[in-house]
Amino acid sequence: MPAATPLPESPQAWAAIDQRLDRIARSAFRARIHLQPADRAFIAQRGLETVRQHAYDLLTRRLAPAYPLNDGRQTPWRGHPVFRAQHATGACCRTCLARLHAIPKGQALTAAQLDELVALIDRWLARELGNDHGNGQESREAVRQLPQGDGPLFDS
Repeated sequence: MPAATPLPESPQAWAAIDQRLDRIARSAFRARIHLQPADRAFIAQRGLETVRQHAYDLLTRRLAPAYPLNDGRQTPWRGHPVFRAQHATGACCRTCLARLHAIPKGQALTAAQLDELVALIDRWLARELGNDHGNGQESREAVRQLPQGDGPLFDS
């Protein structure tokens, strides 16, 4: 796997991500999407840093190509917290990327675009876990309070 994707460092960058998430969450469809107990257990077991690396890998394989295989149907709803986060943030297919993030179809995602999308997913996950303190790092206390899973869902 590649090195962990860098997260924004400045408060202004996190504020911009928050504004994007707030705008996307105005959609009734996207506002209804939340982590499920199995997703929370997965994050508690693996940690947000591992999930962030999975997000980078999943986006690179399933969304980054100019013409992804099965575009519009490549992101399942279950099986990994990143899948649910992709749907909630509009990073699930090239149509949603074009409509919500102004990333046109037909061209591969750049490294900067991947980093932005991973940061967006990371922030959505942190919000869902109740860790909305602005720097993208997991709150060990919040994660410690989550229910524990009964086995691995995604090998790292």
